[in-house]
Amino acid sequence: MTVDRDLIAAGSAAVARGSAESVSGWVNQALAERAAKDRRLGALAEAVGAYEAESGPISDQELAAQARADRQSAVVVRGGSKARPRRRPRAA
Repeated sequence: MTVDRDLIAAGSAAVARGSAESVSGWVNQALAERAAKDRRLGALAEAVGAYEAESGPISDQELAAQARADRQSAVVVRGGSKARPRRRPRAA
């Protein structure tokens, strides 16, 4: 297996700051996360395929309508639509 030097450096940095026990452990966790992501994407593709098999292809209009509904129901956790000026720190 070949791994990019930058990724090995990132793994080594994770070990140095204590967020990973070893580079091997760091790589193993990354692979496990990727495998889980691939399983979720596969399940999503299967669900969309089953829906489209029953109801027909999802149209661009349906996707746009869903995107609008998602934006309207989204909850802003941080930030906002307008940038606020930062306060200057108080003088000591």
